[in-house]
Formats: sequence, C-alpha cells, structure tokens
Amino acid sequence: MITNFRSICTITSRLRAPFCSRPPFSTTASTHTALGQLTGPLPPYGRVGVARALEASPTAGTHSSPTPTIFANEFSLADHVALVSGANRGIGLEMALALVEAGARSVYCLDLPQTPGEEWMKVNEFAKKLKGTGGEGRLEYISGDVTDQVGQEAMWTIGKTIGDREGRLDVCIAAAGILKSDTPCLTYPEKQFKQASEVHDVNINGVLFTAQAAGQQMERFGKGGSIIMMASICGHGGNKGHSWTSYNTSKSAVLQMARSMACELGPQNIRVNTVSPASINTRMTTQFLAMRPDLEEKWIEQHPLARIGRPDELRGVAVWLASDASSFCTGSDFFVSGGYHAW
Repeated sequence: MITNFRSICTITSRLRAPFCSRPPFSTTASTHTALGQLTGPLPPYGRVGVARALEASPTAGTHSSPTPTIFANEFSLADHVALVSGANRGIGLEMALALVEAGARSVYCLDLPQTPGEEWMKVNEFAKKLKGTGGEGRLEYISGDVTDQVGQEAMWTIGKTIGDREGRLDVCIAAAGILKSDTPCLTYPEKQFKQASEVHDVNINGVLFTAQAAGQQMERFGKGGSIIMMASICGHGGNKGHSWTSYNTSKSAVLQMARSMACELGPQNIRVNTVSPASINTRMTTQFLAMRPDLEEKWIEQHPLARIGRPDELRGVAVWLASDASSFCTGSDFFVSGGYHAW
C-alpha cells in the first residue's frame, strides 16, 4: 500500500499487553511478587527458558512435548507496528523487510521521494506473498522529510497518524543518512559545517525527529518499544584515507543521543540502542567506489574478514533489538563491522 502521511485514515486497532524483562524463576508466591516488582511483569506469553522448564508440571508425563519459544515468542514481532526511515531502498528497506519476516503486521517505510522506487515496489510484492510470518506482511510507503520539523511539526504528525491508524507503534529504526564527498578539515567551509549543513541536518536532526515521532506514540500507548538508530563505525574513530570530519561528527552525535534518550526513557520501557556498521555494499557505496576505484582494496584490507558487508547482514541485529529477545538491552551500541574495530 502506498500513501502520503497526510492521507492516512484513522482507524482503531487492537492493543496488546506490554513486553518487559522477565523475572527469574521463583518457588513461592511472596517471592514472585517481590521479583515482579523488581523486574517488571511477565510478557503475555509467560515464562521462557529455564524458568519455564522448572515450572513445567512433573505430572505432565513423558509424552508431553513442549514447543520451543525462542523464535515463536522472544524473537517474534507478531502484531507489532514499525516506522523505518530511509526505507525506499538500501539498509532501511532491508531492515523493513526483516521486520515483516519476523511477524510485524505493518512496517511504515519513510523516505523523500513522493512515490517509492522500483526496488521498494518489488520488495513490497514479495512481502505480500510471504507465508508463515505470523503477521500480515504489510509494508506501507510514506513520503516525508526526516528533517521537516518546522511549523507543522511534520515528523511528529507522521508518528501520530500511524498511531491513530494502528493503535500502537512498537519499533523505530532511524536509518536515513547521507555522506558527502571528502572535505579537508582545515578548510571545511563555515556555512557547510554549521548546524544547517545537510549532513548534520539529516544524520543528527533527522534521527532525533524520527525517534521523537515514534517515541511519542510508544509513550502514548504505554506499551514500551524499541528505538534503533543507525550510527557507524565512523562515530568511534577516524577513517584512514578519508576526510570525513562532518560525517564522523554526526555519527558520534547519534551515539550520545541514543545513550541520553535511553536513560530518560528507560522507566517507560522504551529502549534506545544504536548499530554501528562498517563498510556495507549499498548503492551509495557502489557509487562512491565508482568515483574512487582505488579504495576498494583498501576498504577490504581494513576488515579482518577481508571483505565489506552486505545489507542483509544487518537483519539479525535489527530483529533482535526490535524484539523481546533484547528486552534488557538499552543505551548500547552494537558493532556489525567485520572486525573493523578490532585492529
């Protein structure tokens, strides 16, 4: 389904109980009550893991066959609603499809073009045909600018419109980002580096506005949620052979933004984490290397795995962070770097 956020209709969807950290196994009601106050209520599907095994009835018999929960419950995104920015193509679209495969009932793909590209259209048709996801497999396209927060507060409006329509918003992946050409730090133009610069506006302001749009709805419905910000290995250090001061600065800001928001939103069970990829073979990367073919071997050598990454290699960490499987994880950064950071 393709839509502009201004035309999204308002409907009411069913609500589901919140997902939180699980208390450890306890043998008495009084201990259970104390632990429940300490660690939060159990998720709707109850205990998992060792606590579930110990709780199993000894009179169930040898023929009892319990089913695994790790993928059916903890990693499942059944009935979840997500917002993913920069999802017309590239890493954003890859993550959006992963959320659908994990069972999300609807994933809103936000990007600049008024209409989605051919790549998004093909993925959308594929998603509609998926079987056994536990959800509807629905991708929605929204045309919007992540930096547009002046006057009408467009990004907040997008979040509210999704919340009004779906009755919840559980997951946010802020994946929109840009990289400009090399610019020497000592001669970086004053106007280009100021707050209004395009790199900082998209990579910092746009990430904040996207997180706010989703976080406001998570707070509104009281279900908690997971906000995932795309940082970069570039936010942790310099880049050998590149003059990317502006880009690196923007990604460092994302790391600190996530830590700060995680501390503030934790009591509401809204988790905020970052993912720091190294070189990933996206269309943007291909276009950059076409202008600088001399860099390909250098980039490969910088990774202990002796190659750069594929967008699909970010799917696992995205689903894990979006799901209950990471319910006690917030304020953290996760390297998907082929070992780049290990040298």
